[in-house]
Amino acid sequence: MKATRLPLRLPVFAAPMFLISGPEMVLAACKAGIVGAFPTPNARPIEQLDQWMKTITEGLAAARDEQGANTVGPWCANLVTHSSNTRLAQDLELIARYKPPVVVTALGSPKPAIEVVQAYGGRVFADVINLSLAQKAVKAGADGLACVSAGAGGHTGFLSPFAFVSAIREFFDGEIVLGGGISDGWGMAGAIAAGADYVYMGTRFIPAAESMAPDAYKQMVVDSTVDDLVVSAGVTGTPASWLKPSLRLNGLDPDNMPDAPGRQYDSSASFAGKKWLDVWAAGQGLGTIHQTEPMADIVDRLANEYTRAMQRLQGLPYPQRSF
Repeated sequence: MKATRLPLRLPVFAAPMFLISGPEMVLAACKAGIVGAFPTPNARPIEQLDQWMKTITEGLAAARDEQGANTVGPWCANLVTHSSNTRLAQDLELIARYKPPVVVTALGSPKPAIEVVQAYGGRVFADVINLSLAQKAVKAGADGLACVSAGAGGHTGFLSPFAFVSAIREFFDGEIVLGGGISDGWGMAGAIAAGADYVYMGTRFIPAAESMAPDAYKQMVVDSTVDDLVVSAGVTGTPASWLKPSLRLNGLDPDNMPDAPGRQYDSSASFAGKKWLDVWAAGQGLGTIHQTEPMADIVDRLANEYTRAMQRLQGLPYPQRSF
């Protein structure tokens, strides 16, 4: 039986973004009525992750008392389950302690998280980029799938979001989060109409006031379009969508990227000396983002666009009778 939908104002996950999503952003997203998420590798060392989770859980408890429980969205931890992550067991211990309602696994099987999260009543979504990975995640017992499609920022996918969600609905009736170039309420409505339950929206929130992105990064997102992107594995070892101006500023040629390095996603490693610290990612939602503003204002705008999009769908003269 399909799970009850998450209690949200809008069907949106503020996608967990590497080096961008932190406690302030998670709290702002949840207070605005959507899912607030962050990748656990953003918090290093492990003691910082403990503090972040404490800050989030205490902050949301206070927000529910102030706003009312029904207006505050759930929070989500994004967990790297790749074999190179030597901190995985410690991350899981903190997840078991703080009990995020949603955990999204990435770069590996969801198996390590499923028993821990489902034991306290949480949901595990597996981050997938193709049908093979989706089928494996479903077989492993994932509650839902986070389908990263063409147009997504960061570690991106290559399938059309519409084709991807349709293919998955052939064998899976659980919850689907669909991401890939969605940055407004119109795209959100299209994703839901296509069969998704929620959308992953990352790039739209990079310029949020609560984002950890440097001011220059936020401005680059505001100033750029989809023509300013290139997909390359030459930075992290996994194909990702990068801002060309950022690559150039760091001595990289977007038209001649280096070979992919070995993949290492160890959350125990220090950030010091990592070349990906100064290169910036974004998705194809660029071009509809025009300013830096608070998360609450962005969500208000999304809600208005989504309402208008749904009204447009309902007002169309289709389907018509057959002739």
